[in-house]
Amino acid sequence: MRDQVNNRLEDESLNETIQYVTIYISEQLFGLPISRVHDVFVPESVTRVPLSQTEIAGVLNLRGRIVTAIDMRKRLGLAPHEHTGSMMAIGIEFKEESYGLIIDSVGEVLDLSEESREAVPSNLDQRWADVAAGVHRLESELMVILDVDRVLGDMVTNSVAA
Repeated sequence: MRDQVNNRLEDESLNETIQYVTIYISEQLFGLPISRVHDVFVPESVTRVPLSQTEIAGVLNLRGRIVTAIDMRKRLGLAPHEHTGSMMAIGIEFKEESYGLIIDSVGEVLDLSEESREAVPSNLDQRWADVAAGVHRLESELMVILDVDRVLGDMVTNSVAA
């Protein structure tokens, strides 16, 4: 009986779905677990911070909170985006601080099975692999799961050490 219960629990955990907020950076689809996303917003203005790391676009005010804005294109070593309209940002928390990841665009929310998640492929661009927690192969494209801890971990650690 115990084995049947354990097998059923294992089956249920394999069938677990995770919701991802999808975003695009340089035409690459990324997914952020919805549990990590606090806001999707259009920054009104970003104030540059002198002597900050190049990835830091500056700071912004989001409902009375000071938020560090991270330019994801610079973070990934990509060419700047020619913003013809408003910037888009994803609000997240990391080590009790608020961050806004500046991205190209927001997609939709996808429910994906944990079972369909794959390891990072060895041929994935190293810039993507460095911030990936795995991938999901969708019908028409590959979605890279963005690992917020990896995206911000090195930056926060390096800025404290500097």
